[in-house]
Amino acid sequence: MKRRLSLLWLLPLLAASPARADLHITRDHGGYIEEYKAKYQHIRDTHQRVIIDGICNSACTLVFGIVPMNKICVTPRASLGFHQAYYDKAFTFGIKVTSLEGTSELMSYYPDTVKDWIRRNGGLTTEMKKIKNGVELWKIVDPCPDW
Repeated sequence: MKRRLSLLWLLPLLAASPARADLHITRDHGGYIEEYKAKYQHIRDTHQRVIIDGICNSACTLVFGIVPMNKICVTPRASLGFHQAYYDKAFTFGIKVTSLEGTSELMSYYPDTVKDWIRRNGGLTTEMKKIKNGVELWKIVDPCPDW
């Protein structure tokens, strides 16, 4: 019992200090825009760092428009994938139907460096356009210094 009581003084300290952890993206194929906006707003507001250490496709790439660029870095395994937004296939009888509104919203979040890469590569289409680690990616986001 004494041991438990002697550690109780730590509880207020642990509760008062914010828990911070880096977000490691290793295999994220995207999903709903609204969910990613909320996730990345939380990451931004808690001042976390994002390490892209693998696949970041589709809505995952919203990270570049929501989290400050100086809080994002890429490892040699990083790759990004961009495409037009589309409606949930559950509501379109399994057919991929693009959303001009969703695509416009995606583009509105991206910084100029991302928009420039997309334009140079033919704009957003239904096909995934990928960028892998290297000079082209480093024009968008810095490599992680500790990798």
